[in-house]
Amino acid sequence: MIARERAIESLAGERFDVVVIGGGITGAGVAFDAATRGYSVALVEKSDYAAGTSSRSSKLVHGGLRYLQNFDLGLVREALLERQLMVKLAPHLVRPLKLVVPAFDGDRPDLLVGIGLNMYDVMATPRLRGRRSARRAAAEAGADPDGDWSPERHRMISGEEVVELLPALTGRNPTGGYLFYDCQTDDARLVLTVLGEAERFGAICANRLEVIELVREDGRESGVTVRDVESGSDFIVHADNVVNATGVWADRIRPEELHSEADLPTIRPSRGTHITVAHEDLPLVAGAIVPAAGGRTIFALPWLGRSLIGTTDNDYEGEIDHVKPSSEDVEYLLEATNSFFGTSLGSGDLTGAYAGVRPLISTADSKKSVDISRKAELYETSSGMITITGGKLTTWRRMAKLAVDRLVERDGRKAPCRTDGIPLGLAVDPASLAEVEGVPEESYAALAARYGHAAHEVLRTAAERGELAQPIVPGLPDLLAEAPFAARYEQARSIGDVLLRRTRLGILAAAELQDTQDGAHAHSAVARVARALGSELGWEERRIELELERFRLEGELEGILAEV
Repeated sequence: MIARERAIESLAGERFDVVVIGGGITGAGVAFDAATRGYSVALVEKSDYAAGTSSRSSKLVHGGLRYLQNFDLGLVREALLERQLMVKLAPHLVRPLKLVVPAFDGDRPDLLVGIGLNMYDVMATPRLRGRRSARRAAAEAGADPDGDWSPERHRMISGEEVVELLPALTGRNPTGGYLFYDCQTDDARLVLTVLGEAERFGAICANRLEVIELVREDGRESGVTVRDVESGSDFIVHADNVVNATGVWADRIRPEELHSEADLPTIRPSRGTHITVAHEDLPLVAGAIVPAAGGRTIFALPWLGRSLIGTTDNDYEGEIDHVKPSSEDVEYLLEATNSFFGTSLGSGDLTGAYAGVRPLISTADSKKSVDISRKAELYETSSGMITITGGKLTTWRRMAKLAVDRLVERDGRKAPCRTDGIPLGLAVDPASLAEVEGVPEESYAALAARYGHAAHEVLRTAAERGELAQPIVPGLPDLLAEAPFAARYEQARSIGDVLLRRTRLGILAAAELQDTQDGAHAHSAVARVARALGSELGWEERRIELELERFRLEGELEGILAEV
């Protein structure tokens, strides 16, 4: 991405066809889609890219087995076709993942689960469905009807194979289970990659620009007034169209207009909490579907060298800019995990925790509240502002298409969606990366998976100084070079930007970061990141100390460092 200063200069001095509000996956997708159709696009984000819900998911790109229980077959099919497409377009970012539903005590795997998995298989692959309507649905979703990647069909496996995939279940002696497939990603990195592609097609993006007012000319939206959070200065981004893609914040932009004209009910947030533990404490090769209290299920997944457990789903009434995992949610996840795996994990075993909010529509009648978090909804008001909300990580491209299709229709253009055929980044073979002295062997594969071809540039940065080739946290593959790289090429402006979203150490190694932060010495992991970042952003010693304190506060506000 271009430097933030250059982006702001362009945003203040040019007029755009579209300004997108929101730098999560939906906003990034809208900017990407619109730019590839020939629109001039501006995107503004009040915090950091993916700082909200888009960095706090379960990291799955999936159809959603639980939606089969509600017979929401259209939603599941759409998501499964998008899953197939994402593996094709971003194979380094979206990777197949084995998942297991075990059985115990001599029982056979649940027959109803098997029926559901059969439906999952059938909807996942147009070739299996074998109907013209299915192939047409695949084409509409942007997937190749003949399929580039499709998972193997689910199958029953022995207890021995269950233990091979889920070593944490060794003590429970499973007797068999179902094996099926979905996909996994790094959600924040997916957002940054989509933004990079949007910029490649001409979009101008800048973070830490908060929309404080919508600008009108002749009764229609003609741009937004933004405040630079860093400098405090205001300026107007002029645009012919405004797209509100702020997710759970959607009804906070022109709320009176949205609720009266577009009939958008109040958005009521629901909190989802996740925790991470060391692989050694919960060894997983595949993911597991884990029964939990209240008749729900949660996931236990291998992710970036840790085991990721989640999610909860509870009403939330607190501040949505910083969402903290509640102790009740953490206990709920630990109880389910310990009961299923026969472990005795406690809060002291956590390596990290995070929570995010997703939108629920709340009507005047509490009995009629509708969960729209997985279904995309488009609203348009008389001023011309388009609001897109709901949906899920997997279907981000379809959501973006919905919004941009409306722009195209309104403008009378002939500009079909192109994002079904444009790669997201460029995958690279780790073996092709140049070796840099000091870089651990395991870091090459991690860099290739995170950055694709841009890993070459990260390693060039690592070669500049010996310290940059070293891991940020010993034993984990993330390099100190990723901090200056993030400042140069991804508009990272704070320690949190680097540790929470450019790398994921804030939720994978929070305990180690907290220990070094509490030590407050110059060689701690957090201080090393601060100095590497500060050398790019021109921070003096006093500013470095201020940024260290800001990161400590950010960790407390979000419960990532303070409550592990």
